[in-house]
Amino acid sequence: MNKSKFNIIILLIGVFFLSTSAIFVKVLDASAAVIAFYRLFFSGLMMLPVVLLNKRLRNELISLTTKQYFLGCISGLLLASHYVLWFESLNYTSVASSTVIVTLQPIFAVLTGYLFLKERVNHIGIMGIVLSIFGSGFIGWQDFQSNTLVLYGDFLALLASMLITGYFFVGQSLRRHISAVGYSLLGYFSSAMILFAYGILQQTTFTGYTRETWALFLCMAIFSTIFGQMLINWVLKWLNTTTVSVVMLTEVIWATLLSILILNERITNKQIGGIIIIIVGLLIYSYREKIELRVEKRSCKGK
Repeated sequence: MNKSKFNIIILLIGVFFLSTSAIFVKVLDASAAVIAFYRLFFSGLMMLPVVLLNKRLRNELISLTTKQYFLGCISGLLLASHYVLWFESLNYTSVASSTVIVTLQPIFAVLTGYLFLKERVNHIGIMGIVLSIFGSGFIGWQDFQSNTLVLYGDFLALLASMLITGYFFVGQSLRRHISAVGYSLLGYFSSAMILFAYGILQQTTFTGYTRETWALFLCMAIFSTIFGQMLINWVLKWLNTTTVSVVMLTEVIWATLLSILILNERITNKQIGGIIIIIVGLLIYSYREKIELRVEKRSCKGK
């Protein structure tokens, strides 16, 4: 097996574990802020020994400037807000709808790049974006017809998708000066502190949970973050953005299957239709350059 295939398999495993996030949120008897806090706090605690025992990583964090620490806190704020909104959305809408809307993140990244960084997208890419937005609207309309609260959940997931886009943009700036482990540790702990402060303001209790709940908090940190998010961050060094974006689309499939098997959620035909439309749109966007090249070659042959 060559290295590229091995990394894709690792990425698939990471995406599968990442897809368990929504399932944990659905079964946990705690508020969105508390779930997000313990996920990030426990993840940070598990990573802390790695940083403390590694001289290079320790020096890396110590040598950061005030501006870089500030950006780390902004990153933490965006990540904390993303989790609160996404986890809260799962109280109103299905795992399938919420997860597929959150995966619209690449679209918001493109729009942000176009509006603020003057990055241009070809016509094929625009077609993919429009198709994905239409698929999202299709799911939203279906959910609105069933219950307006479900549509509210979809809206929260949409906001969560926008915020995680901001998190990635800030991360791109910081990752030029800091490793994935150092950046993750800084982001997780700053997010946890923000979530703790938010929970205190909301008069949320962080204690008094059952053993099963504590076990689920820990499992979420291990499986969804360490085996999921961190595994994905690890293979980013060797795989291109297009490959990662396409493989990440399987999160919707895994999350939907797990919700059916574990939570007995029912997925309507219209929801399936919306999910397929979004995935096709994102695939078109991911392969926009290759598709445009093939179209140009065929048009040249036709002449």
